[in-house]
Amino acid sequence: MKENKISIIGGDLRIVKLIEILSHDGYSVFTYGLEKAENLKKDEKIVGDLSLEEVIASSRIIIAPIPFSSNGIQINTPFSDEKIAIEELISQIKNKIFIAGSIKLEIKEKLEQNGNMVIDLMQREELAVLNTVSTAEGAIQIAIEQTARTIHGSKVLVMGFGRVGKILAHMLEGIGANVYCEARKNTDIAWIKAYGYQAIYLNELEKHLDKFDVIINTIPSMILDEKRLDRLKEDCLIIDLASNPGGVDMKQAKQKGIKVIWALSLPGKVAPITSAEFIKETLYNIFQEVS
Repeated sequence: MKENKISIIGGDLRIVKLIEILSHDGYSVFTYGLEKAENLKKDEKIVGDLSLEEVIASSRIIIAPIPFSSNGIQINTPFSDEKIAIEELISQIKNKIFIAGSIKLEIKEKLEQNGNMVIDLMQREELAVLNTVSTAEGAIQIAIEQTARTIHGSKVLVMGFGRVGKILAHMLEGIGANVYCEARKNTDIAWIKAYGYQAIYLNELEKHLDKFDVIINTIPSMILDEKRLDRLKEDCLIIDLASNPGGVDMKQAKQKGIKVIWALSLPGKVAPITSAEFIKETLYNIFQEVS
């Protein structure tokens, strides 16, 4: 794709760093909903004093937040006091390449009805794989900060053996944790054993829960319910990395005095520059495919 102009609307620190990278790579970037990002005002290739309509009209490529929205009403704009309604944005974007993260199906369909090509970054395999590194590092950082013992020597349960689970188990083992991994599928259990971790089937989880110092969940389904929470050690820390609805009964955990940290969007929080570089790499792959 020979486009050298990109319009970016809203977004978190990852997006701010992405804009800086794109500008450095020679793109002219038109922004809206990012007026509190002071660093962007120093670059003449970054234009931020336009209306929403002007920013949309300035480029064939529109990049929106990751995740696109937290409340289903407005897009995410942490660097702005401007509240941009999803419906307003949809009504103005026509015949564009629209790129964002975690786009709900009904929003995607409405955008496509306006002649847009819609690409969800969170559905891109390369970005999902690259993001596992910063997600795993962020989870370990939380575990170190929120427990009164070293991770080295601690018994840590990783629930789910997908992309994040695999990288997380590897990193935990590297710093000396006693790593246990939970899974449902026989193939996953076989891989867990092959890597040298302790394998636990989901249907046998209750038998083991009382031994763990830290539990890190990656499964977006209610796994740690009231019955299972009753089995935990008093000082067990739970870190939930799963997207909505999460994997922990938060109400019951609070009543029982169990510390739970629901750590969403860790790549953007713990490593925004690296995350921006990963997003850029994915965008450039998309641009090649579109061309």
